[in-house]
Amino acid sequence: MMLLRTTDPFRDFDRIAQQVFGTTNRPAAMPMDAWREGDTFVVEFDLPGVAKESIDLDIERNVLTVKAERVVRNGDWQMLASERPRGVFSRQLVLGDNLDLERIEAHYDAGVLRLQIPVAEKAKPRKIEIAGVASDREQTAIEA
Repeated sequence: MMLLRTTDPFRDFDRIAQQVFGTTNRPAAMPMDAWREGDTFVVEFDLPGVAKESIDLDIERNVLTVKAERVVRNGDWQMLASERPRGVFSRQLVLGDNLDLERIEAHYDAGVLRLQIPVAEKAKPRKIEIAGVASDREQTAIEA
């Protein structure tokens, strides 16, 4: 049997900082995917271990802020390995003017927060009618 151990000096510094200060230098991650499905933009955030009640969604102007908290466990215990971010972390997305921010839908299931943001009606492609006088293509003889 072979034991493989890798050394990451930055992880060691983070571990020491966490033990001394109770924090880590690495930013808390909130990975996301974003894509368009027809007339809807979809964004999914991975938030495993986060209770639905500890997720806040706010929008101010065109900036969407997702804030979540993974609770730090209290009690009489000793941490043996710590690789998951804990505490409060957030992410901001700047949304375009072509989205209907009044109709955003949010769903949370199995640690994934899914936002569906419809394209605004004013931003959807449309046909423009051309107004004007109908032209008479027939030539008329002018009598003198």
